[in-house]
Amino acid sequence: MKKQMTLACLMAMALGAQAQQGGISADMLKQIQGTYKHTAADKAIHNAMAGTSLGVLARNQESLANFDANFSDKVVSVGITNQKQSGRCWLFTGLNVLRAQMIAKYGLKEMEFSQNYNFFYDQLEKSNLFLQGIIDTREKPMDDKMVEWLFKNPIGDGGQFTGVSDLILKYGLVPASVMPETYSSEHTDELNRLLGLKLREFGLQLRETAAKGADAKTLQQQKTDMLGTVYSMLALALGEPVKNFTYTVNGVTKEYTPLSFYQEFLGNDLDGNYVMVMNDPSRDYYQCYEIDYDRHVYDGKNWKYVNLPIEDIKQMAIASIKDSTMLYFSCDVGKFMDRKRGVLDINNFDYNSLMGTTFGMDKKQRIQTFASGSSHAMTLMAVDLDKAGKPKKWMVENSWGKDSGYQGHMIMTDEWFNEYMFRLVVEKKYVPSKVLDILKKEPVRLPAWDPMFADEE
Repeated sequence: MKKQMTLACLMAMALGAQAQQGGISADMLKQIQGTYKHTAADKAIHNAMAGTSLGVLARNQESLANFDANFSDKVVSVGITNQKQSGRCWLFTGLNVLRAQMIAKYGLKEMEFSQNYNFFYDQLEKSNLFLQGIIDTREKPMDDKMVEWLFKNPIGDGGQFTGVSDLILKYGLVPASVMPETYSSEHTDELNRLLGLKLREFGLQLRETAAKGADAKTLQQQKTDMLGTVYSMLALALGEPVKNFTYTVNGVTKEYTPLSFYQEFLGNDLDGNYVMVMNDPSRDYYQCYEIDYDRHVYDGKNWKYVNLPIEDIKQMAIASIKDSTMLYFSCDVGKFMDRKRGVLDINNFDYNSLMGTTFGMDKKQRIQTFASGSSHAMTLMAVDLDKAGKPKKWMVENSWGKDSGYQGHMIMTDEWFNEYMFRLVVEKKYVPSKVLDILKKEPVRLPAWDPMFADEE
């Protein structure tokens, strides 16, 4: 016992010595304090910072003169949507891509699909995804990484393109007038919180039932009953999805189901005719990756993409825009964003001069250190090319309302595109055969909690 106590004391002393060596000593603090010179310029900057936003002070006035809204190639956009206080940018973006196709195909002056309709089934399917995940992992302990991830992420309103494709192919589409927005669809925080709370409770109940030896059939019936409660909660907050409706297009009125409506007016093969590409310099290029459990529908598709150099992605985007086809696009929208003007430019803010230091990480390093990642989806619809065919700037249709940014759009410089663009969904006809061949290979499987693959909101 004495030997054990002595060993414990020695270990504690050693740890204490290490802590002292790694801590800020009085001498070190004095040295650190000496780096601040207390100049007149420092005092003036401090006085300004004390009562003003750093973003306002760092605004680069020179960049204000570089605004140009002219584009060499542009897809016609009709009407700006507004996701309001919700994380449904992925859904708005996907539906806006399809909306543009329907408007062009039928010569419509305006058209908008119901985001609320597909959002209802998104939340129902995500609830099933969580509950079935709990059943699938019922023999694992609560501190297992996968079980822990499930309970941390029972549901949310964010997502990505596979959610758009799987939901539409399964449930179809309806016009916005058939199932309009509600307060809870436009302000999702409270509904998300209540659904998440209930699903966690249900998850524990399923594990308790499984621990008592229940068979798979019993667990599936219990899950079905639980989903009935979820359905009722969604119907109360969002309204019950329509099953049949009448709609008039170019003077012709017909009755439709959501699936027949989609098949007649669009009918795209959203599963097989679209490719997701990504620019992630922290991983190998020309490689296919799949994200485990990153899907909206349990029986749907995991998110699969090809990682490519940025220049390869640009060529696909240019080809699509030149052919009047919008694209699903996602990026780290909050970086160097002038929201009022609707301009994304790495020169918008001069934080280096303001703070007297440099911020020198490149895109790969920002990804590796969790400083950057895709956060928002928008609809890529314009590019401005120079005489040599090189892009100078790009424009997206956003879903923050017509009064946000540049008439509801965001304009980004090509330099910003290089640094903060991450994902693009492209029709196969614009994708080179060498990239399509990569999709035929077995993908590298990444875990659901990989930090690069948070949902777009």
